[in-house]
Amino acid sequence: MPIVRFDPFADLNNFQNQINEFFNDLSKSNSVTPVTDIYGDDKAINVEVHLPHFKENEINVSENEGNLEISAEHNEKTEKKYLHRESATSYYRSFSLPKNVDLDNIKAKFSHGLLVVSVPYKELPKPKKIAIESKTSK
Repeated sequence: MPIVRFDPFADLNNFQNQINEFFNDLSKSNSVTPVTDIYGDDKAINVEVHLPHFKENEINVSENEGNLEISAEHNEKTEKKYLHRESATSYYRSFSLPKNVDLDNIKAKFSHGLLVVSVPYKELPKPKKIAIESKTSK
């Protein structure tokens, strides 16, 4: 019977190789995520999505149960055979919105390949001062 050395890390190395192959395959695909910036101030949350080559009618912005959903689908007919491409043909992102936003007044603008979605905060009620009664003992 031959003697076989036991390698306690063989399975771990095999798993690491599979993970590396997976990420190498992803990097070779034409999947590109457009630049998305989220920022806010004391009035609103703003989401900017850079969508060059998209037209306004190819973009959808919706609110669904407290989530802001942005999607875009670009059907480009071209005879170009890309070796490498950095422009996206589809996009989907969903963002959870905080509870203190005004879902009825979300606004979206699209100009020169830049989508800006503004989600205003609700006007919160002002604190109400409550009078304190005191009984003086005699």
